[in-house]
Amino acid sequence: MSLSTVDAPNRARATGYGRKPSTHDATMTEVGPGTPLGEFMRRYWHPVALSEKVKDIPQKLRLLGEDLVIFRDRQGRPGLLHARCAHRGTTLYYGRVEENGIRCCYHGWLFDVEGRCLEQPCEADGGRSRDRVIQPWYPLQERYGLVWAYMGPPDKQPLLPHWDTLEAVSPGEKIYVTGSSFGAGGDDTIEIVPCNWLQDWENIMDPFHIPILHTSFSGVQFVPEFGVMPQVHWEHAPTGMQYTAYRKLDDGREVDRVTLALFPHVRIVPSVQLAPGPAMGIGWVVPVDDTNFRLFHAMRVPEGFNGMPRLPGKKWSEKSEEEHQRFPGDWEAQVGQGPISLHSEENLAGSDKGIVMLRRLLKQQIKIVEEGGDPLGVIYDPAQQVMKVSAGNFFKT
Repeated sequence: MSLSTVDAPNRARATGYGRKPSTHDATMTEVGPGTPLGEFMRRYWHPVALSEKVKDIPQKLRLLGEDLVIFRDRQGRPGLLHARCAHRGTTLYYGRVEENGIRCCYHGWLFDVEGRCLEQPCEADGGRSRDRVIQPWYPLQERYGLVWAYMGPPDKQPLLPHWDTLEAVSPGEKIYVTGSSFGAGGDDTIEIVPCNWLQDWENIMDPFHIPILHTSFSGVQFVPEFGVMPQVHWEHAPTGMQYTAYRKLDDGREVDRVTLALFPHVRIVPSVQLAPGPAMGIGWVVPVDDTNFRLFHAMRVPEGFNGMPRLPGKKWSEKSEEEHQRFPGDWEAQVGQGPISLHSEENLAGSDKGIVMLRRLLKQQIKIVEEGGDPLGVIYDPAQQVMKVSAGNFFKT
């Protein structure tokens, strides 16, 4: 039926005219200080940089909507300070790193890695009131080749989680870390993904895009076996959610593929080459701000491992716009939702059950924080510090 034959009362329904303004769900997407999600996120440790890249030259770092600088003083201690100097507001990005901290280029005030003002060269006696000045700062720890930051209430600071798969490094193995957009469909030339963090994180609970996007639509991007439509069971995990995707393969093998999305932004995806056994790595979808995120990964690999395996063909950054259109991947599907997906426009279906469950659970945890409680995955007991990884490709015998 052509548009001209639609009766007048229903004609508006057949076009885009007259739609209400589209909106995103701010509770799940906006991460700035004081926002519900921002306060939830600030109850956890976040990977913020690769340890080997934090040196005695300050680097800009934007995290949860805050502009910071990260550096390593000459004693080897990492520091994370607000970029705006507490004196007259110039950026510490142009500061000089010294033995005990970072010195502002403007008037030479020196701050240590915990924000204490150690010197004020233009003031009498080096600043008689310098002890009253604190440059805003955040605690850091280093583990698995990553620098981690805690940006929340000091009296609520939890233990940094350990992961059993990363603790079990055997002779001949090492921990390999990345901080690029590779796992979001980009490549190692791009660090920041220009869309909201949720568009990537919730994708982990969507197994049905794998046989379509990654197998039939754009050709086989991982393995042909992913073209088999799975039978999926979603369930809550101790600190988040997981799904089990069962496939009976053409060669008669049967496999359960278990994938996890854990709080606050952990993604544990088994080998996309369908290698059997437990997942060997952990990923974190770290919000830069409301419209950008960064991915970090740490994985157990053989000593000789020297880089992530590339998908067939060109790097993402080398492809033409037409190639991105003809052979899209996760980047195109997720960034293509816009800077922040317009949730009011969605029409969720049965295959989106994992998305619905994950969003509901996320909002429950945000509410717990608003009411003064501790969300899932926040650890205070050292006996619970090691997190168990249950993800993997498990073949039936």
